[in-house]
Amino acid sequence: MKTNTLKLLALVTVFLGFSSLATAQKSYTLDSKSTFSVAGTSTLHDWEMKSASGTGTASLNIANGKLTDIEALTITLLAESIKSEKKSMDKVAYETLKTDKNKNIKYVLKSAEKVNETTWELTGTYTIAGVSKAYKTTVKTTVTANGLNLQGSNKITFTDFGMKSPTAMLGTIKTGQDLTIKFNINFNL
Repeated sequence: MKTNTLKLLALVTVFLGFSSLATAQKSYTLDSKSTFSVAGTSTLHDWEMKSASGTGTASLNIANGKLTDIEALTITLLAESIKSEKKSMDKVAYETLKTDKNKNIKYVLKSAEKVNETTWELTGTYTIAGVSKAYKTTVKTTVTANGLNLQGSNKITFTDFGMKSPTAMLGTIKTGQDLTIKFNINFNL
């Protein structure tokens, strides 16, 4: 009787050990093919600035080809890696972002809630121009061969982060207050 009980206990222990390995949390690194952009309007034209120079890590649980948990996620973007098609616009943007004192834009996940198989709601803190503010972001997720792809966007304003809307040409060109941050990012093993 004791032998059967010990065998059953050993079998359960082995099964639980394999189950925990199948859903083990792993650390992933932001892929260099990830892209970030910020878009807005002005009295002259709509505009967009882009970067592909982010760094970051994520602690994810992927089991049986499905994302089961997002434990942690941090992304850092060099503020001056964001570029437009015009150097004069970049210069104004860097002044607005106060890059002389705030070299990075950062995102740190606070919590993640699964909405369905491919949609998650992330709550995290953006730090832009030295000011931190929490936002909820709905992201689309796709499990890839090497990790995870996340796509989403946030609507923010300049004033949310203590910035003034930039102007040019002695104030004749004014930037709209609203901005859209977009990202298409990959985390790989």
